[in-house]
Amino acid sequence: MDAILIDAGTGNLHSVQNALLKLGYDTRITADPADLAAPARLILPGVGAFGCFMDGMRTAGLVDAVRAAVQRGDPLLGICVGMQALFDVGLEMGEHPGLGLLRGQVVRFPEFKELKVPHTGWNQLHPARVSPLLQGLPDGSYAYFNHSFYCAPQEPADTLLTTDYGIDFTSAVQRDNIFGLQFHPEKSQLVGQKILANFFKA
Repeated sequence: MDAILIDAGTGNLHSVQNALLKLGYDTRITADPADLAAPARLILPGVGAFGCFMDGMRTAGLVDAVRAAVQRGDPLLGICVGMQALFDVGLEMGEHPGLGLLRGQVVRFPEFKELKVPHTGWNQLHPARVSPLLQGLPDGSYAYFNHSFYCAPQEPADTLLTTDYGIDFTSAVQRDNIFGLQFHPEKSQLVGQKILANFFKA
């Protein structure tokens, strides 16, 4: 087994699993915190509202298990709401605590005059720094997004990619063994495949 997909009850796990299978990676889906007790490469996909996602994590007893795995040094990749959950707090439909692995908040896009929210469709990725996750990824590569809230890291060094949608927002993060993608790599064709493959080498 190459990685564990963590099921918080609101994720697009099977589409991520199928994308990884096509790349030749064997994964297992679990909602059991006991499965995170042994070292493993972890992926945390998520869709929907931040609060519902974190409720699912807490109900399944996954919060402490994920924190322990990260502290142990296991690589963790959060996808979409799974990336947002890495932060201290999300402000979608109230204020909800996240995993607190990265400092910062998850906030809503402002009301734009000429841009619709949610931010849906293809947009460009601009590297903020060098990372093994971005190996072979040209500046300006396109990925697929679907979100109304974005991550605002407290530490600028945590930002790995930025994207312009009325504002420059953080579209990927990394700190040590913690990685996060706001976009959907499983829907981002060759760019997504490259990033997912890089995660297994990082």
